Amino acid sequence: MAKNLVLCDCLGSQAIDRTGLEAATGLRCSPVFNSLCTTQIKQASAALAEGDAIICCGQEQRVFEALAAEIDAEQPGFLDLRDRAGWSADTASKLPKMAALAAEATLATASHKSLDITSEGLCLIIGATEVALAAARDLADLLSVTVLLTDPEAQPDDRGYDVIHGRLTSAQGSLGHFTVKIDQLQQRQPGGRGQPGLTEPRDGGQSQCDILLDLTGDAPLFAAHEKRDGYLRADPGSPGAVAKTILEASQMVGTFEKPLYVQTEPLLCAHSRAEQSGCSKCLNVCPTGAIVPDGDHITIDPLICAGCGACAAVCPSGSITYDMPPVDLIFRRLQTLGQAYRKGGGTAPRLLVHDADHGREMISLAARYGTGLPSDVIPLEISALSGFGHTEMLAALACGFAQVSVLMAPRSDHNVLHSECALAQAIAPANSLHLLDLNDPDALCARLYEQELHPVSGTPVLPMGTRRQATRLAAKSLHPEGGTLPLPEAAPYGAVLVNTDSCTLCLSCVSLCPSGALGDNPDKPQLLFQEDACLQCGLCANLCPEKAITLVPRLNLADEALSQVVLHEEEPCACIECGALFGVQSTVDKIVEKLAGKHSMFATSDAARMIRMCDDCRVNAQFHSQNNPFAGAERPRVRTAEDYYSERKDH
Repeated sequence: MAKNLVLCDCLGSQAIDRTGLEAATGLRCSPVFNSLCTTQIKQASAALAEGDAIICCGQEQRVFEALAAEIDAEQPGFLDLRDRAGWSADTASKLPKMAALAAEATLATASHKSLDITSEGLCLIIGATEVALAAARDLADLLSVTVLLTDPEAQPDDRGYDVIHGRLTSAQGSLGHFTVKIDQLQQRQPGGRGQPGLTEPRDGGQSQCDILLDLTGDAPLFAAHEKRDGYLRADPGSPGAVAKTILEASQMVGTFEKPLYVQTEPLLCAHSRAEQSGCSKCLNVCPTGAIVPDGDHITIDPLICAGCGACAAVCPSGSITYDMPPVDLIFRRLQTLGQAYRKGGGTAPRLLVHDADHGREMISLAARYGTGLPSDVIPLEISALSGFGHTEMLAALACGFAQVSVLMAPRSDHNVLHSECALAQAIAPANSLHLLDLNDPDALCARLYEQELHPVSGTPVLPMGTRRQATRLAAKSLHPEGGTLPLPEAAPYGAVLVNTDSCTLCLSCVSLCPSGALGDNPDKPQLLFQEDACLQCGLCANLCPEKAITLVPRLNLADEALSQVVLHEEEPCACIECGALFGVQSTVDKIVEKLAGKHSMFATSDAARMIRMCDDCRVNAQFHSQNNPFAGAERPRVRTAEDYYSERKDH
């Protein structure tokens, strides 16, 4: 059943072309209402009752959700046409942009996986006496509270919660799974007259809790602490901030769903091989420390992962993939926006990528109080801004966008976005990618209106496959002439150069290449290389005993990058006995030069000849050689039945 767009011009403050929207999107459109949330609420109820409704209003979403529940109708979809398109000082037609946004709103959202986290309300409050005990008194009736006082002289006599003294040395975990270690731990001794006594200090105390309330005012216990579930921190000198954290802590009891943001495929991971380090990009960018080495691979703690998406953006092998939503849904959204914009009569749309908090508010304020977004700028809201890496930027250009701007949020990882944008800029046409670090809605609009406009590059295509495949497909659409593009240092695409004078074709690089980019020929001494598969992880260069390998970051768009080429080859050595090919001729010559007549095992000419034999002939020659150091005494003759019969006759 086709979706039904329920339109409202919001008291005549925006113009909506109903006929044009129907033609451009193929969706059924309601009449353009004027005040759907107030005087025309009956018409809204009728539209909801029909089902498959998309309410084109974001401001009064709660009103329509409550109305749907009241009349027992399915919950509608929502599309904010007004703030994102209608309220704009741009005099150009808004139809192409509205058509693009409406078409995107019809895409099915991907379901996400999650795990359950249970918090029983065990709360550890850390801080000085005055602020920590006040918080404990407020929470004692709701949570099971223990207070770790940082001032050793205080000895409160309140039995509504536990009080300990000590120094917190480490904390690990997240909501429902915190583990803390405490030195100089002193516990209160119950009983006795006067002030309660304390036990003798001891180090190495360990305990578990569900919630950590940090009121010390010191440095946070965790990196990216604002992303650590269950860890609440407030300035003890700010009563408002303390009250807010107390309220948050009181709500952290029960079972909660923790989204599983990423998927991992350990077999693709290029972290290390043979105790040699390779790729560590995900480890370097993870803000919460959720990623740790695990042998040759990495592992991600789902309880600590905050879902920023940076690890998936920088992973060169596809071992880590973002799953909320998956990257193929981003590609479909980009394609849908571009196609619908062109079908609505537009030619060169621009894309504004933003998050659900900072970016959404900036766009809303710009529409209500400023000039609003230009008519050719289509906003794309995503959940993980840091996960919008070079692949997604290039995919947007390949889908028919003339420019892509990313509105960075205060809490987004700016370093990751800058490095990913730099990589994309090395592949994309000039002036087609922009990072906007702005906090003023007027400044955002001014920057977008001032941008130099460019036509769409290449023919629009749909990026498909893995991130690496999508990047290559997008690059080929942007550069139909082909060629080789130089890339920044540490880019995940490139070539391997081999110093043929140093390489001995030991092939240790082949056996440990995580992507199979390096290969060998079982029939002759050859080192083969497929450039498209190379991750530039550096394992081959680190493992090469001759240090003969150099990495060259680049993107080769020629078809030869998809097939194996010979990096180095030599003449094989022929066995002097049977003629079978084995080893490398130059290597065998070097061994003969170093060992023949110079080593006790190869002192004679017959022994030295064995170096030039294949394995089978060498074993045979060794077995029949004189003075064989491995030879034992002569084996006794095998006894037969005749031997036993003759012995009986003799007796």
